[in-house]
Amino acid sequence: MSDHQKIHPVSDPEAPPPTHPTAPLVTRGSSRSEHGDPTKESQTQPPPLKKRGRRSCWCKCVCYTLLLLFLLIVIVGAVVGILYLVFRPKLPDYNIDRLQLTRFTFNQDSSLSTAFNVTITAKNPNEKIGIYYEDGSRISVLYMQTRLSNGSLPKFYQGHENTTIIVVEMTGYSQNATGLMATMQEEQLLTGSIPLRIRVTQPVRIKLGKLKLMEVRFLVRCGVSVDSLAANNVIRVRSSNCKFRFRL
Repeated sequence: MSDHQKIHPVSDPEAPPPTHPTAPLVTRGSSRSEHGDPTKESQTQPPPLKKRGRRSCWCKCVCYTLLLLFLLIVIVGAVVGILYLVFRPKLPDYNIDRLQLTRFTFNQDSSLSTAFNVTITAKNPNEKIGIYYEDGSRISVLYMQTRLSNGSLPKFYQGHENTTIIVVEMTGYSQNATGLMATMQEEQLLTGSIPLRIRVTQPVRIKLGKLKLMEVRFLVRCGVSVDSLAANNVIRVRSSNCKFRFRL
């Protein structure tokens, strides 16, 4: 029987000792990728699908709302354009024809009592539009910032291409009118005339064919220059300039 021989490896005494890394190449608890830092990749991930869905729904609602408003504006503009072409609306015209002072009394207590009769010519130049003059009107005669008299216009209907003459009676009472009288007399001596202002606020309703529209207000502002203010006298109107506008 032959004996078995065991061979054991022997290290080379001339070989250099093995080296070991002093620090790990990758920290524990982290992974490395060939495409970059995994923390940055997690930050650039797309938002959840739920948030995208909410934003998309909100954008659609805004777009539909803007589209609806645009269509509404187009429809209203088309209707207004058609009405304008059919009815050809024109602004009415007003003029102060006559101004009569029936009372102009400076009282002992320094107050002033006045009464005017004003003749107004109102013209409706429209062929297919009528005007309803409603209750609640007011007409005033002013000198500078002082209101001398007040009154109101009657309620009536003015038809197509109609001219109506309106006579309005107005009365007024002003306290502490000493300075007012002195200013009026001085201006009459210097310029030979007295500037008055007449304001009219009139609620009306416009009739287009058989359709009666909502109520609006006519605002008429007239500047009138008269030669004098004497009681029981028809005042001569030297000039009259009226401006007209309306308000909803």
